[in-house]
Amino acid sequence: MAAPTAPTARARVRAELTQEILDAGKAQLAEHGAAALSLRAVARDVGMVSSAVYRYFPSRDHLLTALIVDAYDGLGATVEDAVRDIRTADFARRWMTMARSIRDWATANPHEYALIYGSPVPGYQAPVTTIGPATRVSLLMIQLLIDAAAAGQLNERELHAPLPRPLRADLVQIRATFGTVSDATIVHALTAWTALFGLVSFELFGQFHNVIAAHDEFFDAAVRELGTFVGLPLAKRP
Repeated sequence: MAAPTAPTARARVRAELTQEILDAGKAQLAEHGAAALSLRAVARDVGMVSSAVYRYFPSRDHLLTALIVDAYDGLGATVEDAVRDIRTADFARRWMTMARSIRDWATANPHEYALIYGSPVPGYQAPVTTIGPATRVSLLMIQLLIDAAAAGQLNERELHAPLPRPLRADLVQIRATFGTVSDATIVHALTAWTALFGLVSFELFGQFHNVIAAHDEFFDAAVRELGTFVGLPLAKRP
């Protein structure tokens, strides 16, 4: 088997400049927000002429897409690393660790979090290349449910009312991803997942101001309730 070829000097320079442009883009996000992202401003910040930056990112939307993918990958890698050494059967700890690591990443990277979970950027349409990175974290949650169901540890409760036909059609599209868990559990899981990110967003964007002061304790209590709602065995505090 041939040894991997080392990147050429030109490739290394290109990678370094690409990262420098991305870093400048992140700084622009923090200062002005995604809607005001400007390739000209980014070029100025990295000491390049605009035409040179266009060789790396042909448009503002290309740079925005790269920043979105970078943010999703950053979050995904953080959560994957956090749960990697947890025993498969320790469902409670996996759930709580996932939730806490999402919150920790969002707190450490508020502008990147706002880019992927905040208001849509006017006029921007995310390409399909963002889908894979965007699903990294949700796939961890789905695998947790699959593992818990396989171990007989998932309490798959029924819904209080039959599912409307349009929603049943939606579930058909995603059923393969969730394995053998019931439609009711899929609905519970999607509800809990969106609620989890709602908790993070409310805290990050100041919606709990003068409402909740004990953020850590409230987050853990709420996430534990969400895990129970999904059907995970969370009787013991991890």
